[in-house]
Parts: sequence; C-alpha cells; structure tokens
Amino acid sequence: MASTADIRNGVVLNMDGGLWTVIEFQHVKPGKGGAFVRTKVKNVRSGKTVDRTFNAGAKIETETVDRSEFQYLYKDLENFVFMNTSDYDQITLSAEAVGDAVNFMLENQNVVIALHNGEPLYVELPASVVLEITYTEPGLQGDRSTGGSKPATVETGYEIQVPLFLEQGTKVKVDTRDGGYLGRVND
Repeated sequence: MASTADIRNGVVLNMDGGLWTVIEFQHVKPGKGGAFVRTKVKNVRSGKTVDRTFNAGAKIETETVDRSEFQYLYKDLENFVFMNTSDYDQITLSAEAVGDAVNFMLENQNVVIALHNGEPLYVELPASVVLEITYTEPGLQGDRSTGGSKPATVETGYEIQVPLFLEQGTKVKVDTRDGGYLGRVND
C-alpha cells in the first residue's frame, strides 16, 4: 500500500477492479479544509479516461508494471508479433492491446511494452515517428488568407493532415499522441 504522496505520472493504480495509469496529477491545498490530490487516470485495458480525487494521506494500491523494449516484427492476421531486444523472446499481442499504436508502427521499429505479471498491457511509442507519404492529392494554390492543409496517407495506412506543398514520397514527422503533422524530414 502507498499513500497519495506517491502519486506521479505513469504510476499504475489498482482501483475499481482494474488497472489505471496516472496521466496528470495535482496536489491541492485549499485555504479552508484538508488537502487533496486531483488526478486524471486512464484505464490500461479500455483506454477510458476519468478524473479522480483522493484525500491527502489516503492509502492507495499501486501495481508494479515492467516496461521492456521490444522490436515490432510483423502482423500475423489479427495479431502483432514483437521480439524482446534483450532476451529475443517473442510475444504476440492482439489488436486491442496494441491500440492506436498500430497507426504509427513500422516493421523493425523499437517500442516499449508495459507488462504486468508477464501479461502485456499496452504499447508505448516515442513521442514522434518519421513516416513517408504514400498518397496525397496535388496541392492547388488558391485564394485564402491562411495556409491550407490536405489529407495524406502515410506508409502505415493512417491518414493525417499535411500542408498543401507536400507531395507523395516526402518523409514527415508525425506526433504519435494525436496524429498531428510536426514537420518535413530531409534525408
């Protein structure tokens, strides 16, 4: 058992019969009344995000989650196969466990997989990845007051919004948290 003083970003809590990871936390000490900790937690399995408030000093149950580096090997029908980079063991994850990471993963890319008692929970990607645009319409300059954007499909099959001047075959940096365009990458 731990207390609310141990709450940090990334800590996994065992509450309501499930595992929840802390996304944000804030220790609040109002002028009147007792202190408390306001948190935003995300369900590890479903991805549901909720706000939770704990009284200061309350006991909470934390879980140990091991994060190991794996290499994404290939997709096998509906499942994804990864290899542990330290001991070369392979594990297979379902599409639900991989989640939105599938939109940004390329074969032979290194990712971090969170494991709880040997069971894979979720896949963590770096903050940004470099992907090549495989299809986009030609951008036409028109009369507008601000820079426009157009849809573009990257090599994973995911569609992002990019500036009009980008063409097919261009490598771009993509934010893995929201799928946003971060910039063009020159080789």
